Amino acid sequence: MKNLPLIVSFGGINPAGRSSGHMAYQRLVFDALNESKQQETLKSLSRLMQLGNASALNDQEKSQILANTLVRKIHSGIYDPQAVPANKRARLSASGEVLVFQMDSRDLPDPVPADWELKQLENERVEVRCQSMNVLLSDTRALKVGVAGQLPTGLDIGNLYPSRNHPKGLEMTVFGASDAIGSLGVDFELIKSLLPADQIGVYACSSMGQLDDNGVVGYAKAAQMGKRATSKQLPLGFPEMPGDFVNAYMLGSAGFTGGVVGACATFLYNLEHAVKDIQAGRRQVAIVGVSEAPITPEVMEGYRTMGALAEDAALIELDKHLNLTEPRYERACRPFGDNCGFVMGESAQFAVLFSAEFALKTGAKVLGAVPGVFTHADAYKKSISSPGIGNYLCLGRAVSLAESMFGEDWVRNRSFVHAHGTGTPQNRVTESHVINEIAKAKGISRWPVTSVKCYVGHSLGAAGGDQMMAALGTWSEGLIPGIFSVDTFADDIHSSNLLFSQKHIEVGSEGMSLAFLNSKGFGGNNATACVLSPKHSMELLEKMSSKEEFATYMQKQASVEKMQAEYFKALAEGDSRLIYRFGEGVLAGEQLEIDADGVRVPGYEQKVSFKVENPYN
Repeated sequence: MKNLPLIVSFGGINPAGRSSGHMAYQRLVFDALNESKQQETLKSLSRLMQLGNASALNDQEKSQILANTLVRKIHSGIYDPQAVPANKRARLSASGEVLVFQMDSRDLPDPVPADWELKQLENERVEVRCQSMNVLLSDTRALKVGVAGQLPTGLDIGNLYPSRNHPKGLEMTVFGASDAIGSLGVDFELIKSLLPADQIGVYACSSMGQLDDNGVVGYAKAAQMGKRATSKQLPLGFPEMPGDFVNAYMLGSAGFTGGVVGACATFLYNLEHAVKDIQAGRRQVAIVGVSEAPITPEVMEGYRTMGALAEDAALIELDKHLNLTEPRYERACRPFGDNCGFVMGESAQFAVLFSAEFALKTGAKVLGAVPGVFTHADAYKKSISSPGIGNYLCLGRAVSLAESMFGEDWVRNRSFVHAHGTGTPQNRVTESHVINEIAKAKGISRWPVTSVKCYVGHSLGAAGGDQMMAALGTWSEGLIPGIFSVDTFADDIHSSNLLFSQKHIEVGSEGMSLAFLNSKGFGGNNATACVLSPKHSMELLEKMSSKEEFATYMQKQASVEKMQAEYFKALAEGDSRLIYRFGEGVLAGEQLEIDADGVRVPGYEQKVSFKVENPYN
């Protein structure tokens, strides 16, 4: 049991705000919080949104903050859905006449053709006079999707550290991983002094890579736009880059690394590998995370043409009884209700896991435990993106693990489900059937089911991290977030043994013992994680240790809590505490101490052993 994986820190950033300290969760259940908690949530968001740090926020400021978080109309700071840049190639006559046109100076080709005569105008416009036969003319077009779950308006992570034109997904990686590491309360240099490098692992990536203009998309379209590609765009676009950034620029880790891509189940896929490595004794510390920044015109249009996204016209049609002329953007994602597609979201979520043995050694505070994660494919299927049968297997096995460890009563009366709940007509039928059938088989009569995508949108590979953020929050505030965006739940969902609620479900901070996080991903990537409450995780930790060992552990927590308090105080004062150590402590092979038994890595007091047992003895 000393290999039980414990969640000892959780951090990140999504449309609800910063994850550490349950701040993002509190935005989800804001309407049910007391005045003190509401002010705490607003002040945290105010700092992120660069709105200052007033001791008390007035009604106008409060409304501004709430309106510029969660799912909402796409902000022009990301792009204007009604005027997305699009270039058209124009063929000119050979009459020798001079062509005169205007364009945005940022769209000028690089290099500018030698025969172009430029005149700077107002608002970054430029007048071009030329005789070229073939030129690109800047144009705009309107997109059919105008809603997304965006980071709080005003937050510009790239300005908080020397980002050097990083893709947004990597900027979010720096923010999210810094939040998880900073709120841990255990100095990572102490961890590196207590463990050899191979006992630390980073399991992090993105499901699609970095697809903005500073990443792969910018590289791919540079030539078509008449611009140069940079040497950074292609490598920084790789899906594994979030893990690489954590290793190279944040922790200086020489331990295990490897992100696992599994579409919308990516966070849980990485969690599964970390959990299994801790259980097998291969790792004592694991950093698990996914960063996803898919709100770009190219990605949005790709998902829209698949028929996956909620289009503005379809949203208006759903609400035609209200005689609206504009969609209810804040209610665009409607899991298990009458819906028309999912809403894209952006998110970076990171968890730090310790083995129970290492938690006891360091005094780390426990937020929960992950006894197991299960993944299954869908078998034969016609459409690669359609749902299949794999989710029945992984959810059923996760529930069975909980039964074998904690008994049927906890599963039947003290557990709840964070559904994938995308907000599509197909998902509401298929996933509700999965959960309902497992509930029937396990004797569960009213299984509470929720989905946080109605608040933050679908962040693709990071979606499981959004679910974990909300599940941990329930054990802090005692509320399972309601599916608020649904007017009525759809007639075709399966719910004989389930409890869906538009309102928050009050369960108390100790009313639930278990949460099941469920993911159904494109391509047949299904995963379910079983997460144990902090109260019961601590009870297990106490049972597996002697009285003296547990007493020492509790004494060590005093210094952990002090470090955590310092971190949150710094955040409240406007210090973002981002970790980015570019060019620091760079190592070369000549600095290693190598002998027949192993290698000593500078920065780590413990030697990495070369001893490897023969697995085929």
